Amino acid sequence: MTLHIQGIAASNGIAIAKAFRLENPDFTIEKKSVADAAAEVARLEAALETSKSELSAIKDRALTELGADKAAIFEAHLLVLNDPELVNPVKDRINSEALNAEFAMNEVANMFIGLFEGMDNEYMKERAADIRDVTKRVLAHLLGINFSNPSTISEEVIIIAEDLTPSDTAQLNRTYAKGFTTDIGGRTSHSAIMARSMEIPAVVGTKVVMEQIKNGDLVIVDGLDGNVVVNPSAEELRTYEEKKANHEAQKAEWAKLKNEHTVTADGHQVELVANIGTPKDVKGVLDNGGEGVGLYRTEFLYMGRDNLPTEEEQFDAYKTVLESMEGKPVVVRTLDIGGDKELPYLHLPKEMNPFLGYRAIRLCLDEQDVFRTQLRALLRASVYGNLKIMFPMIATVDEFRQAKAVLLEEKDKLVQSGVTVSDSIEVGMMVEIPASAVLADVFAKEVDFFSIGTNDLIQYTMAADRMNEQVAYLYQPYNPSILRLVKMVIDAAHKEGKWAGMCGEMAGDSLAIPLLIGLGLDEFSMSATSILAARTQIRKLSKPQMEELAQKALQMATAEEVVELVKSI
Repeated sequence: MTLHIQGIAASNGIAIAKAFRLENPDFTIEKKSVADAAAEVARLEAALETSKSELSAIKDRALTELGADKAAIFEAHLLVLNDPELVNPVKDRINSEALNAEFAMNEVANMFIGLFEGMDNEYMKERAADIRDVTKRVLAHLLGINFSNPSTISEEVIIIAEDLTPSDTAQLNRTYAKGFTTDIGGRTSHSAIMARSMEIPAVVGTKVVMEQIKNGDLVIVDGLDGNVVVNPSAEELRTYEEKKANHEAQKAEWAKLKNEHTVTADGHQVELVANIGTPKDVKGVLDNGGEGVGLYRTEFLYMGRDNLPTEEEQFDAYKTVLESMEGKPVVVRTLDIGGDKELPYLHLPKEMNPFLGYRAIRLCLDEQDVFRTQLRALLRASVYGNLKIMFPMIATVDEFRQAKAVLLEEKDKLVQSGVTVSDSIEVGMMVEIPASAVLADVFAKEVDFFSIGTNDLIQYTMAADRMNEQVAYLYQPYNPSILRLVKMVIDAAHKEGKWAGMCGEMAGDSLAIPLLIGLGLDEFSMSATSILAARTQIRKLSKPQMEELAQKALQMATAEEVVELVKSI
């Protein structure tokens, strides 16, 4: 029987293949006495070695396909398996109590997990998660369980999961994983962003796919409209195969615009640029016709490791990106840590509301050694390309002035010591706090540019956590209140002869683009894979008509009314 499931379209495209369920197997473990403790220890050691081999292979693939920040997760897992503090007590229990290896392993691991989870320290709590992950892998080998392992897939499949963790995603082979669908998640969730970067269709937030789809079911994932079709009829299959072929043909048409400027139907030019996290992402920007980098998230240099990156490590990364972009603008956001992004080795305080707390520029102005090291690396790299620097989470004019003063101090020190630094670095700020949007006319006198971070601006304006499914309905990019704030920022920039960009998900949203053209946005920064579709769309729009559209939208009462207005054109 055919089944239709609705979810959230997270990554464009159509995928058709058999279902592969990623599920947690039954790890029920019985306590048993063994006659030969030495043989049991040997069985444990074999399971440990197999697990290490698997993790090494996963780490290597993650390094090649996803970058060093993702590979570091599995380096940490390998360290756990090699830690005598974990392994020796397991062997001791096997030998002293003549216990079966899986029971001893589970008991010791749970003891450490409980110990670490009970600590008021995020770093230790993360170690508990590492122990849980690697223990599950070892136990699977001891119990003879073949649990769903994405890295072993050798045929074309659709991944069905409650959610995709970083471990799951890192193991996906793009040759065989044609698409995925999950019970939970939204457009800005980890799995959705990963799907777009991997260019595989995805539908998330369905709530029921794990309950209703069996291994081997034929599944269609429609990442264009957010539909999942299970065991389609022959007619539906033909329809979707045709829709898939049309989408592929459309992508081929978009590719023809790879080296073109982004111009509206009446000749108004804007810039389409990309968001990146590592130097490896630059290839995707250039392959998709990006006119620059609108957001380089430098925090990935700091994550997945045990210590701060050195000035030299940072310099190499920034230099690589600037050189690879061949003179095209690169907007680098200074360290944005806090909220949902933690650095265990900084030992930051536990907070009730981390998104509203000690993060981003607030942390950098307080931890100036960390901040100055990053700024020196950026300044030294500036001569290798077209660098622009922006500060995140600016709430007050004084914060921007302090951050810029630190930057200029480091520049003076470098110049005095004989280091060449570019004289044409623009210095701007993220607008993601309503206070800075409302005061944009004052900020515009101080900055060289604005970049509107809509992911946070929307959640702060609507007082709704974008990761909380209970209030997900309040994540409304098209709400007139958001559009009015965006207009305030753009108008303030233009009045002072400055430019305004946007680097949140909204910038690449086909429903938002007509409104943003009408509001006068100069630069749109998005996932690299969205650029060519956006360029095609913009070439069909008339700026005067979009200005009329935007004016109507600003006067509306609800997000739903704005959506209907845009769809009507």
